[in-house]
Amino acid sequence: MVVSNALHDLSAQELIAAYREGRLSPVEVTQSVLDHIERWEPRLQATWLLRPEAALEQARASEARWRRGEPLGPLDGVPTTIKENIATRGDPMPAGTAAVELRPAEADAPPAARLKEAGAVIVSKTTMPDYGMLSSGLSSFHKLARNPWDLSKTPGGSSAGAGAAAAAGYGPLHIGTDIGGSLRLPAGWCGIFTLKPSLGRIPIDPPYMGRAAGPMTRTVGDAALMMQTLAQPDARDSMSLPAQEIAWASFDVGIDHLRGLRIGLLLDAGCGLAVEPEIKAAVEHAARLFERAGAIVEPMQPFMSQAMLDGMDHLWRTRSLVDMNALKPEQRARVLPYIREWAESASGFSGEHVFRAFSQFHTTRVATVAACAKYHYVISPTAPNAPAAAELPSPTNDPLRPLEHIGFTVPYNMSEQPASSINCGYTTSGLPIGLQIAGHRFDDLGVLQVSRAFELIRDPQRPWPQPPRD
Repeated sequence: MVVSNALHDLSAQELIAAYREGRLSPVEVTQSVLDHIERWEPRLQATWLLRPEAALEQARASEARWRRGEPLGPLDGVPTTIKENIATRGDPMPAGTAAVELRPAEADAPPAARLKEAGAVIVSKTTMPDYGMLSSGLSSFHKLARNPWDLSKTPGGSSAGAGAAAAAGYGPLHIGTDIGGSLRLPAGWCGIFTLKPSLGRIPIDPPYMGRAAGPMTRTVGDAALMMQTLAQPDARDSMSLPAQEIAWASFDVGIDHLRGLRIGLLLDAGCGLAVEPEIKAAVEHAARLFERAGAIVEPMQPFMSQAMLDGMDHLWRTRSLVDMNALKPEQRARVLPYIREWAESASGFSGEHVFRAFSQFHTTRVATVAACAKYHYVISPTAPNAPAAAELPSPTNDPLRPLEHIGFTVPYNMSEQPASSINCGYTTSGLPIGLQIAGHRFDDLGVLQVSRAFELIRDPQRPWPQPPRD
């Protein structure tokens, strides 16, 4: 474990314990985070609506509550960021694109509401690409977000700013969204932890097929702490799960929890980009660590196909074309050219083609559930490739082959299964490599428990990246 004495590097669990004992104040912690952001942000460009005075005002209110012994909830006083497509009352929501007319949101979306109710200090919103449809930090509205491990590389996306912020130490807690890998890809490429929960576990507004919000943190424990707050019911999400008492605090059940678990090892997504050798080696090493801990690891055959991936891609192109056609010409011209070309490529699709494309969502769901049925959990690379250049919209840089890197992540959006990403190694150039751990639908706590066990048995982690010195 990498240890740091800097306040901005402390976990949420450590901060809450220190607040409770009176050893630290939310004000001094928030100021440390803000100072750290000031050093990083000119290079990283992960934030939007960064408001230091508003954050300090929240921190002072939290400090007063802790002094009275009346914290609002389990996150009171902990610095937190929120992805900009999660509405916060009074703030515009550009969705990463310059084409959107900026209007203040009338209400907090469910994840933002839960965080505020728990007393979290909202330091900033975080950036994303146009409409969240890129695995990069490239946006026609925001500045280009970069990867703190290597500023020439992308942090991934679409939760680009959140992934970069977590790795860079912009406080311990961050929240993003995921419809095909948008939590897990930046988590994998930035070396942090995330959980894409079962669909509906964290209520979100607006809900959409496959769309989930989730915590992005440096540790499994902090993600479990966030789940206590985020997994609360909200009637605005028509696909939310019934309220359920889940013992999120029992995420740490030790390494012996792995003994006897049947774990599938998936090294070929069956579609998209081939897995790079360094990534395959790191995931195979992770599998051996599971075996040494007593798990039964079995190789899996791919269950995705290129037809499934292409079908989902073509339906999303069609949806985006409909959105583009609703824009005024001057608005449409502001959309990132890559996104425009991608969407406009659907203009010749027939009704039958779109129907067949849509059917691949369910085909993917059925295939994923069937493939996972004989295992307790499935491990795989989070992404087949290391992070691309920061300026590229996608690893292929081809709007007609835009999703070739999501073959391992997208099936679990469609099957509604929980899946995490946790760091399992580094490339020879020092970039993180993500391991995906997927469980059965509703087994969110189980995925956290296995992720925590892996956190305990994985190789020592490298120090977190520090701001460049001018």
